[in-house]
Amino acid sequence: MGKRLSNDAPAALDEIDRALLRLLAEDARTAVADLAREIGLSAPSTAERLRRLEAQGVVERYTVQIDPRALGYTLQAIVRVKPLPGQLHLVEEEIRRIPEFVECDKVTGDDCFICRLFLRNIEELDVVLSKVGERAETSTAIVKATPVARRLPPLGAAEPRAARTSSATRAAPEAKPRALKRGAL
Repeated sequence: MGKRLSNDAPAALDEIDRALLRLLAEDARTAVADLAREIGLSAPSTAERLRRLEAQGVVERYTVQIDPRALGYTLQAIVRVKPLPGQLHLVEEEIRRIPEFVECDKVTGDDCFICRLFLRNIEELDVVLSKVGERAETSTAIVKATPVARRLPPLGAAEPRAARTSSATRAAPEAKPRALKRGAL
C-alpha cells in the first residue's frame, strides 16, 4: 500500500488538513500556491503539510481520472468470482493479467473476488469471462448507473456521526477560505 511511517494509530487531521485533502481530491494538479490561497496558509506551510500527509501515508499518490466512455468503453460490469477448489491463486493471477479487470477486491463470503470490468460491448464480456471460467464460477451484473462514485472516506475525527453533523451545521465565519466553507468536518 502506502509509505505510512506507523500503522499504530490513524493520522490526526485538523480542519486545514481536511480542506487540503478535499481540494486535492477535486484536482490533484492544483498548484501549491493555489492550494495555499484556498486554505489560508503560505505556500511553504502548505507544501510542508503536503509532505507530512505523504509521510503519514494519508496521501499515497497523485493521479488522473479517465472517463472510460471517452475511450470507447461503453459497458461496465461487476463480476463476482468464486474460484474452484485449489484454484484461488491461479484465478487471482489470471485476473491480474486481464486488462479489462480494472479493479478487484478479495472479499469474505461465498465469492473470493469482486471485480469491476470495462468493456466496449456485451460481446467482449464472454471473451473476458472465458479466461477465468475454467478455474472459477462467475456471476455478473451490468452497471446501469453510479449514484456514488469513488470518493474520499469521511475525514472527520473519530466521533459519532451525529456530533459531526451538528458541528457542521453551525454557521461558519465568512472569513474562512472556500475549501473550509465547502465541506463539513
